Amino acid sequence: MKAISSIPRSTVRRRAPRHAGLAAAVALAGLALAACGGSSNAFSATSSSSAAGASSSAGAAGAGKNLTVGGANFTEMLVAEQLYGQVLAKNGYTVSYKAVENREVYEPALEQGQIDVVPEYAATMANFMSKRVNGTNAPDIATSDATTTVSAMQPLLEKKGLKALTPSTALDANAFAVTKKIADANHLTTLSDLAKLNKSLTLAAPAECPDRPFCQPGLEKTYGLKIGKLLPLGFGSPQAKQAVVSGKADMVETGTTDATLGGLGLVALQDDKKLQLADNIVPVVNTQKAGASDIQTLLDKVSAALTTDDLAQLNLKVDAERQKPEDVAKQWLQSKGLL
Repeated sequence: MKAISSIPRSTVRRRAPRHAGLAAAVALAGLALAACGGSSNAFSATSSSSAAGASSSAGAAGAGKNLTVGGANFTEMLVAEQLYGQVLAKNGYTVSYKAVENREVYEPALEQGQIDVVPEYAATMANFMSKRVNGTNAPDIATSDATTTVSAMQPLLEKKGLKALTPSTALDANAFAVTKKIADANHLTTLSDLAKLNKSLTLAAPAECPDRPFCQPGLEKTYGLKIGKLLPLGFGSPQAKQAVVSGKADMVETGTTDATLGGLGLVALQDDKKLQLADNIVPVVNTQKAGASDIQTLLDKVSAALTTDDLAQLNLKVDAERQKPEDVAKQWLQSKGLL
């Protein structure tokens, strides 16, 4: 067996890892409310009108058929917003889009009805809402199971006039990758397999990794991995992945929807002990404006079809191939018979 320390091999990441600093983030919610109060100024830089690929029937929609789909302003969420919006537009709704920088802005706007539908991450939203409703010292409520997590946050959402629909299997969580060469040589498919090698590892990850429960502490406590050295090269950055390619690091922290790994000769190991929380993509709606059963039916169809690999490939088409989010969303929806 080759020593793991002799690993010879290691994009655009769309956002920083979650599960950190939620209490501080929620403390900003009051500022966000002020920013959103009664005007659309908070969205002026990122607003757009109806969906690319919307059918002509959308323009004939009557009163109460106007919906705003919004959320975060990075590739993965922009694609998800288009997936939701284009399906709604195809089925008679007039859809506009409002993407902003962070949850602290769009969640209050969702409450106020300035945004009607957002794609969310189940675990992150659950923990956010726990603190949003019960204060910054409220405990986290997310688990590694998507259905349980959505059920736990549902009463909190209801207090704010919101509702989470059915989560998809598409999961964007932290992932840890090694070279495929080493994985194949040592029969590694899971993080537990890696731990059995009992080797001291060099990890390429954010500088905060030693303080994050889902990074170094979790790897050591849950799996018994030995992190002997940290290279503070960021989350899934090209530099971090290149460190593994070049042999300077044994493993890199990235995301489950990072579709660049295969091209670099890297492979993500399965989180077989469920260290990471269930950050599955899930629609969250304002119940007064988007609580109709037909809206849930349409969005549930998207969730039922969307997988982690689909999401990764959609991200790659935007980030690496420079396609537009609306175009890749339309192509995917058509391939699934949803448009």
